[in-house]
Amino acid sequence: MILVIESVIFCVLFTILVFLLSRNPIQTVYNYPPKIQERVSSLKEYEGKIPTKENKIFVKIGACIFFVLVISLFLRFVNGYTTFIEGFGYGFLLWTIVNLFDVIVLDILWFCHDPYFVLKGTEDMVEEYHNYWFHIKGFFLGEGIALVVCFLVGLVIQFIL
Repeated sequence: MILVIESVIFCVLFTILVFLLSRNPIQTVYNYPPKIQERVSSLKEYEGKIPTKENKIFVKIGACIFFVLVISLFLRFVNGYTTFIEGFGYGFLLWTIVNLFDVIVLDILWFCHDPYFVLKGTEDMVEEYHNYWFHIKGFFLGEGIALVVCFLVGLVIQFIL
């Protein structure tokens, strides 16, 4: 039951974070399928508004550090975990649940079907906006990132907290 409650809490917090970040969709264009990114980068309307690759990498690394800290503190001080395997294992389980929620609810059900996310000049790219496989591949990439993040969570719990 605790896992369900914690999963709901993390999914709600993640949804709020995504909602806040998506208020200006062009700032998250690197989360769009590649053909949409290519089209957007070729449109004069978006010159100077598209985040650079360096910005994208900085944001992703910053998010990973943030998640390591949040998950570590949560698992240590809420769940009372003190070992690497507890931190890594439970952290990975929570990440996977949120990642599944992200791909199914936020990406496939919300992003792929909400006209709000259709960038001007890409309205004809309906098939690309409904490119579910792009988001499913993103799920697996997220799981790879989770291995690194949760490894660090385990280390933080084991040796620092």
